[in-house]
Amino acid sequence: MHIDAHHHFWHYHPDEYSWMTDQMESLKHDYLPTDLQPLLRRTGIEGTVVVQARQSLQETEWLLDLADQYPFIKGVVGWVDVCSPQARAQLATYAHRSKLKGVRHLVQDEPHDRFMLQPSFLAGIALLSEFKLVYDLLLYPKHLPVAVDVVKQFPQQQFVLDHLAKPFIKAQTLVPWETDIRALARFPNVVCKVSGLVTEAAWQQWQPADFRRYLDVVFDCFGPERLMFGSDWPVCTLAASYAEVVLLVHKYLRGLPIATQDQIFGGTAARVYGLL
Repeated sequence: MHIDAHHHFWHYHPDEYSWMTDQMESLKHDYLPTDLQPLLRRTGIEGTVVVQARQSLQETEWLLDLADQYPFIKGVVGWVDVCSPQARAQLATYAHRSKLKGVRHLVQDEPHDRFMLQPSFLAGIALLSEFKLVYDLLLYPKHLPVAVDVVKQFPQQQFVLDHLAKPFIKAQTLVPWETDIRALARFPNVVCKVSGLVTEAAWQQWQPADFRRYLDVVFDCFGPERLMFGSDWPVCTLAASYAEVVLLVHKYLRGLPIATQDQIFGGTAARVYGLL
């Protein structure tokens, strides 16, 4: 099964999606399963993992309800307040929903770079193994050293790094991102999503060559068994169509063994998230 391991749905409201800037006007309307389904059919993607886009228990419940209605949604990465004293109760509320596979917090939007090292956050991460949930890391490059400090404390917890930690593709620099992502990749309980690339490049001027050395780094330090494809739809549409994002990764993988390509386009996601 070919899997898109990272996309979003939303009913747009300006108060709930304040991260959408004026330059993201095209995102400011509803994006729903019926919008994604024809794109999946045209690109041969058979299953998906939908990921939270706002920090709301109501959104987590809504995404789980959508997953029950649409069989192509194989998993949900939702949100709970991992820093809250009620974190265990919140997790228990959704633990019976079989398609809840992980949780995520918008760490990239937190004002303090060391947010993940506060005791309340670490206490929340410590709960996830009890519920057999993955934790998705949404970071900027500056957060990678902090992520190393977090991950080393939880060797049994599965972590998934979103979007290669958003390297500086537009500026075409690898420093210090490469050093720091290699440090994180040394931990075997971390896998990486090949996602979010086009929106870190020049939106309307990117070329496939712009991404090669970043992909070379993650293929070298994670290997295909710890990489998974994600479209980041509909955010990706700021810079590319869904089909262009899929094709970008397919072209990079061209010439590699089919088993390697299948690993990145499904096998890793199915294993890590425990997809049905």
